[in-house]
Amino acid sequence: MNKLRQNVSGPFAQVRNWWWYKAPGWQRAIVYVALFVFALSLPSLPVASFMSPHVEWQSLLFFPIGVYVLLALGLNIVVGQAGLLDLGFVAFYAIGAYFLAYLGTESGWNFWVILPIGVLMAAVSGVILGAPTLRLRGDYLAIVTLGFGEIVRITAMNTEAIGGTNGIAGIPHPPNIENVFFFGEEVFKYGLLDSKPYYYLLVALCAVVIILSVRWTKSRVGRAWAAIREDEDAAEVMGVPTYKFKLLAFAIGAAIGGATGVFWAGKTVSIVPQDFPFMLSATILAAVVLGGSGNIPGVMLGAFMVAWLPERFRGFEEYRIMIFGAVLVAMMVFRPEGLLPSRRRKAELKEGTGGMGSLGAEVGGPDSVEAAEVAK
Repeated sequence: MNKLRQNVSGPFAQVRNWWWYKAPGWQRAIVYVALFVFALSLPSLPVASFMSPHVEWQSLLFFPIGVYVLLALGLNIVVGQAGLLDLGFVAFYAIGAYFLAYLGTESGWNFWVILPIGVLMAAVSGVILGAPTLRLRGDYLAIVTLGFGEIVRITAMNTEAIGGTNGIAGIPHPPNIENVFFFGEEVFKYGLLDSKPYYYLLVALCAVVIILSVRWTKSRVGRAWAAIREDEDAAEVMGVPTYKFKLLAFAIGAAIGGATGVFWAGKTVSIVPQDFPFMLSATILAAVVLGGSGNIPGVMLGAFMVAWLPERFRGFEEYRIMIFGAVLVAMMVFRPEGLLPSRRRKAELKEGTGGMGSLGAEVGGPDSVEAAEVAK
C-alpha cells in the first residue's frame, strides 16, 4: 500500500489521499448524496447553451452520455477489474434492446417485467460466450469477442422474426407513474419527446451499479479479479479459480450491458441492427481507457468526455471527428494511465505492465527494465 501511495503524485492526488481515504463514512455518504442530487439536477441546470449548443441538452444527457456511462461501468467490470479485453460488448447491449422490442411488441408485456428477463438473457449470453473462450487470453480473446458482437448483429439482420434489416418498431415505453415531481416537473411520465424521465432512470441504475461495483471490488471477488488482472498464472498457482471468476466478470458485465439496452430501447421508437456496430464497442472501450481503467469515477468521466466532445464540436462538421481523435491521441501520449486512474493501476503502469493487466503485450513503464534497455 505504501508503494502504491508513493507512485501517486501531484497536488490533487495528495489532497485526495489526505482527506478522502481518511474521511469517516458519514462524510463520504454526504458527498455521494450530493453527487447523486447533482446528477439528477443536470437536465434543469442553465448550462445547455454551453454544453450542447447544437443538440437538445436533455436528449444528449440520456443518449449518448447516460447510455455511454452505464455501458462503460459494465465494461469496466470486464476490462478494468478482471483485465479481460472484450471487443464485442455491444452484443449484450443489443440483446437487451431486442428482448424489450420483441416481447413488448409481440406479447404486450410490461417494461418492468421484460427488464429482468433482458438482463438475465444478456448474462446467460455472457456465460455462453465466456464458457468456451475464456481459456484464451489477450489478442485471441479480443478477436473472439469481436466476432461474437458481429455474429449478434448479422443474426439480427438475417432473422425475419425480429424484423431483419428493418428492425422492430412500436416499442412500448415504461408505464407512467403519476404525481411524482422533481424540480416542479413530473418525473416518471414517459413519452417520445421528453428524455428527462429516462435520464432519471439511468441515473438510478448507475447508482445501483456503482454501489455493487464498489462492494465487489472490496470483496473476495474483487481481490480475485485484481489477482487475475495482474498475473493470471500466479493467481492460479496460489489457488484462485481463475476460470470461474473470469466467467463471473463476463456475466456481470453482460448483465449491465443488457440492462442498458433495455432502458435505451424503452426510449426509442424503433431499433435496427445498424444501431449496434462494432464502433460502439470500440468507443466504450476507449472511454474506459481514457478515463482510467479500473477506477469508477475515471471511467464515468471518460464516458462523459467520449459522448460529449463530438456533440459539443458538432459545429465543426466533418472536422469534429478529427478534433475528437486528436484529443484522444494527445491523452494517450501525455497521460496514458487515464484522466483519473486508480492508485493500483497507476502503479502497474509505472512498473511496466501498461496498466491494463493481461490485455496483451506488456508496455514498459518509465521505471521498468524495458525502458532502461531502450534508453541505452
